[in-house]
Amino acid sequence: MRFLDLLAFAAGALRGHRLRTALSVAGVAVGISAVVALTALGEGARRYVVDQFAALGSNLLIVLPGKVETTGGAPFGGVTRDLTLDDFRAIARLPRVRRTAPLAVGEDTVHYLDRGRAVPVLGTTSEFATVRRLEMASGDFLPPGDPEQGGSEIVLGMTVAQELFRSENPLGRIVRVGQWRFRVVGVLAPRGRSLTFNLDDVVLIPVRTAMRVFNRSTLFRILIDVRAHAEMEAAKKDVETLMTERHRAEDVTVITQDALLSAFSSILNALTLALVGIASVSLAVAGVGIMNVMLVSVTERRAEIGLLKALGAADRQVLAAFLAEAVLLASGGGVAGLAVGAGAVRVFVSFYPSFPASPPAWAIAAALALSFAVGVGFGVWPARRATRLDPVAALARR
Repeated sequence: MRFLDLLAFAAGALRGHRLRTALSVAGVAVGISAVVALTALGEGARRYVVDQFAALGSNLLIVLPGKVETTGGAPFGGVTRDLTLDDFRAIARLPRVRRTAPLAVGEDTVHYLDRGRAVPVLGTTSEFATVRRLEMASGDFLPPGDPEQGGSEIVLGMTVAQELFRSENPLGRIVRVGQWRFRVVGVLAPRGRSLTFNLDDVVLIPVRTAMRVFNRSTLFRILIDVRAHAEMEAAKKDVETLMTERHRAEDVTVITQDALLSAFSSILNALTLALVGIASVSLAVAGVGIMNVMLVSVTERRAEIGLLKALGAADRQVLAAFLAEAVLLASGGGVAGLAVGAGAVRVFVSFYPSFPASPPAWAIAAALALSFAVGVGFGVWPARRATRLDPVAALARR
């Protein structure tokens, strides 16, 4: 039997039971579409994180209070001495450091006239805009100067500016953070969420002023821009040595951007594989459905099988015919599942265009291979059962 004849024979048998065929194809399609969609979301999450880190540049170090063994997560416990502005100034003098920015964080309500909005308040210096690669929609960032002097300038995130001022120009206007008055000097360009903060929904004020507003004497983080990426490890060791000398203890954690990215990537890759594994369970269920359909088909077509064998069809030809039916069912479901999964991902991206979800090539190839494997794996038993039928007994039961 030629290959084309084999396919025609299998397709004809499937057309004879359209509803049963459609349900079997739908079962496989659901499993494949789930695999494709979940893989696309996992890959999109990984690419989103990578893009967020790329937006920060490749030479970022983050100094956190507390010493733990970590490969990128946030440290907890073990704080001997907090970070201070004196630590910030000492780090800024290191030879491999191009620029550095302190960060003090609190939360309060920003008021303009009768409008108010609770937002994160970031205290920092003029270098923060360069370290975090921020752009201005209007006005200027915080002015340069001695961080100890403080100041009454404030920079608004885009969402904060729109909600407080609506169609008005906020530059030069006076707003209140709690009981403190500030003059608006700039509005950030839209940026969205970047790591910890949604930069469209924050306000930034001078670091010393922020420490006074929130009655604090310590910093939340110190961000460092290293002169060259090749010097990242050396710069990290310089910072750790300096802080050990200043604090007389190893009580800070210095995280490299590569370590953070590696940690996030490994977590997201593991999550993606776990989701694919869960989705693959539905493929196993669909495979059982195909096996049941083929077993019923063998039972119903005993006379046809007997006639084929009586006319001289070899066992391997009968086996190939029924395997072809199972593979056609699974492959049809695989192609349909790819289309449905890709369509679902496209709809998701239309609602969230900033999320780069798309199924990777390996996921598409794996989905097709899985559907083929399901057809072969769950079609073997019914096909072998068909080859064991005795042609005389099968024809006698017509």
